This record gives sequence, structure tokens and C-alpha cells, in this order.
Amino acid sequence: MSKTKAKQKARKLLVQALYSWDLGGTDLETIEVNFHLENDMSKVDTELFKTILFGAPQNLEQIDGAFQKYLDREQEKLDPVSRAILRLTTYELMFSIEVPYKVAINEGVNLAKTFGPTDAFKFINGVLDRVAADTRAVEIAAHKG
Repeated sequence: MSKTKAKQKARKLLVQALYSWDLGGTDLETIEVNFHLENDMSKVDTELFKTILFGAPQNLEQIDGAFQKYLDREQEKLDPVSRAILRLTTYELMFSIEVPYKVAINEGVNLAKTFGPTDAFKFINGVLDRVAADTRAVEIAAHKG
């Protein structure tokens, strides 16, 4: 299995894990254990899964602040799946510099198409484009240059 597929599988599980954490208030260690028990993790990038599962909540204020200003509503009014996707992808844009910004945005949009409400991917794409412009300005300029 390719590294790319393993990362995609990790991101799919992360949407569910961050959703569960956000709504259920279950501690992250329990969520991690449950995901390992309930899913075949042999084809999942478990390092990525763990890094973001613990990293996003640890940096929540910074992450939420990065996309909040681009929302057309209060964050509490966002559906929890879209919020999980925005948190996951914004984390990657801010802290996973080795992931090209276009890849991060594309993954976020694909997750929204898979898990989000109808047409949520358009909204998420617009928000993530703006977050990338803030967090990856040098990379974007070099790409356009």
C-alpha cells in the first residue's frame, strides 16, 4: 500500500476521531485506543493519526482562530463534521509544512465530499484557500512564481 493511501485512510479516521472528541468529550487516549480496537490500522499511517489526533486539540485556539475569521457563521453553528475537517486540514496547513498546501486543501475537500453535508466541500474549499493564503504565503508565492 502506498504512503499516500495510508495517509488518506488516517485522515478519514481522523475526521471521525475529532468529531467524536468534539461532540462526546471523550479523552484523546480513549479515542485512540478505541480506533485501534475498532479499525484495521495495518493500512493506516498511525503516526499521522496520532500526531493530528493529539496535535489539533493541543493547538485548538490557534487552529480555530486561523479559520474562524473566514466563516460566514459562528463556529458553533458549523456542522461538527465540517468543523472536524477544517481543524484537521488547518492543522496540516499550519504544522505539517512537508505536506504541500494544494495536497492539504485537496484532501480536506475530498473528506468534505465523503463525510460532509451536501455542497459543504465548496464552503470548506473557500475557507481552506484563505487559511492557506495566510499560513503558506511563501509556498504559494513560490508556486505561482
